[in-house]
Amino acid sequence: MEISIPHMTSPCSFPLKPTIPPVIQDPNIPPPLPPDPLDLALPSPPCSPQASVPPPPPLPPPPSTVEAVPPHVYGLEKSRLLKEALEKAGPVPKGREDVKRLLKLHKDRFRNDLQWILFCANLPSLIQEGPQCGLVALWMAGTLLSTPDTDSVSLERLVQVAMERGYTAQGEMFSVADMAKLAQETLDCQTELLCGGLGGPNRDRVLQHLISGHPLLIPHPRTWEGAGQGCSSYDEDFNHEPCQKKGHKAHWAVSAGVLIGVQSIPILGYMEDSELPGLFHPVPGIPHQSPSLPDESSPGAIFLLSKQGKSWHYQLWDYNQVRDSNLQLTDFSPARAADGRVYVVPAGGVQAGLCGQVLLLRPQEWSH
Repeated sequence: MEISIPHMTSPCSFPLKPTIPPVIQDPNIPPPLPPDPLDLALPSPPCSPQASVPPPPPLPPPPSTVEAVPPHVYGLEKSRLLKEALEKAGPVPKGREDVKRLLKLHKDRFRNDLQWILFCANLPSLIQEGPQCGLVALWMAGTLLSTPDTDSVSLERLVQVAMERGYTAQGEMFSVADMAKLAQETLDCQTELLCGGLGGPNRDRVLQHLISGHPLLIPHPRTWEGAGQGCSSYDEDFNHEPCQKKGHKAHWAVSAGVLIGVQSIPILGYMEDSELPGLFHPVPGIPHQSPSLPDESSPGAIFLLSKQGKSWHYQLWDYNQVRDSNLQLTDFSPARAADGRVYVVPAGGVQAGLCGQVLLLRPQEWSH
């Protein structure tokens, strides 16, 4: 029998000259043996001028019994959890949408005998990796201080300068005074450090600052312990409200909004919300009369809208609770003292650096 094998040209070969004559198969010669299985594991040459059967693919390598362990990167695990949480939650809502979601979620907290006015600047979100809560809060605040002619300062720049000036070692910030100096140098803004807490004569100054649309940096003890409380700290409905733990869980937040309960709405410059009856907003571009502030002794009449580096979302915090929490920053965390890391703590400790202090930030050109 005569079998003709067609000529096959490889994509990477040149035309062959002369043409190979057909192969004559002798019927008395037995057919060739099948290939040895071990030969199948060897890759065939990348370019063969002609072949009767394409070579089989190489066998996969045997599974490794020892997995390579990646080097530990501080904050990496938390970053992965945050990315997974964000993917499940979908896109982060825009500022106004997120605020409305928050107000609807907590509508039962608002007194029915009051009408409410919301002042809130639009803050971006940034998730911290490691103990960078203060620097992340400063970065968010900085976006409200930049102008169209100036670029916003990156978080990496804030960290670099803070380390170069000796304000931080790991990203931590245990001094409001150092935070003020860092903000002045990197953001080219005005700063005002208030001592004595958020109450008393400081209260009206802080509220007028927020009504004007400027950011406020607040150190406070944080309330969450992670999954141990039965609620993930990345849960959009977890309010992250400050607590009273003597600074063992010292944290930073930035407030850029305030919700004020009043007996009556000023005549000029306000409109009622179309979705939330009883809630009023200042009309953009129109001068508005400042509302009469409720007495400090009036409970549940003022709420801060804040963001911090553990959540993508705004949080709604009772003003008096934040005031009391800010006065609790007295002790350095025993867990941090024993973790083997170096931290920059000012003379006098956490109490001297954070307790009863907040930082007001304004654009450089702002005049009272």
